Amino acid sequence: MEIIKYCKALADETRARLVNVLLEYELNVGEIVQVMEMGQSRISRHLKILADSGLVNFRREGLWAFYRVSDDGPGRDFLDGITKLLEDEEELKRDRNRADKVIRERTAATRQFFDDIAPEWDRMTAEVLGDLDLGEEIRKRLPQCECAADIGCGPGDMLEILARSSNMVIGVDNSPKMLELAEERFSEDANMSLRIGETTHLPLRDLEADCTVMSLVLHHLARPIDAIREAGRVLRTGGRLLVAEFDQHDNEIMRSEYGDRRLGIPQEKMHNWLGQTGFAVLATKEFKVNKGLVVVMYEAEKL
Repeated sequence: MEIIKYCKALADETRARLVNVLLEYELNVGEIVQVMEMGQSRISRHLKILADSGLVNFRREGLWAFYRVSDDGPGRDFLDGITKLLEDEEELKRDRNRADKVIRERTAATRQFFDDIAPEWDRMTAEVLGDLDLGEEIRKRLPQCECAADIGCGPGDMLEILARSSNMVIGVDNSPKMLELAEERFSEDANMSLRIGETTHLPLRDLEADCTVMSLVLHHLARPIDAIREAGRVLRTGGRLLVAEFDQHDNEIMRSEYGDRRLGIPQEKMHNWLGQTGFAVLATKEFKVNKGLVVVMYEAEKL
């Protein structure tokens, strides 16, 4: 019986604590060890039991494995039924707080990385994209509109392109150095608004934008679906979302030298995320670039 399998999997304090954390966060083994303050071999043993039971899923990307509770199926139904029991336990609250701290430290490290490489960003991007003029491909798909937003705008390369089809352009990034470079380019433009903020907590009002762009941003995030959902919040109904993203790959250099959190995103996964967050995918197109990578352009409309 399924319920017996699930109950046996959770009949251990450590595994109950793991599920409690993985209900909210997707973490790699090193991060889980940090949160739980236990040895890696012990953590790995408990994760295997949870994965074998169907309560926890893991995805392997190159040399790393990431864990999170199951997104669907009977295992997820079981977890949804017991979640309320986990909320008020003090020890479980402490685990969630430690996990939140790990996520915040990871975000700060990513922000520092982009601050450090900001002056080299154009060169690094060119090394990867080669002959692909990604800005031009995005321009061809942009609608004429009142307000467009570039989420994860970096030094502002895409902002100038958005300005050709929009009366007001908003650029958002979490790196102060990147925004400083963008400010140098557009300081005299009254129709350009540069705002510091996270992709998962955008400094925009509900329904403020007619069009939003996320260009090679999502693979840096722990929870890309949260950023897509947030893009939907700030986008009016019927508005356009353009996402340029690497297809799934196994080039570890992108993680070690370019600060990527994920080795691309499978197209099926991207379609699922867009559908779950209220978008209809209108078209996709693939572009082969350097380092054995493929960039996929997704055009979507908010329903």
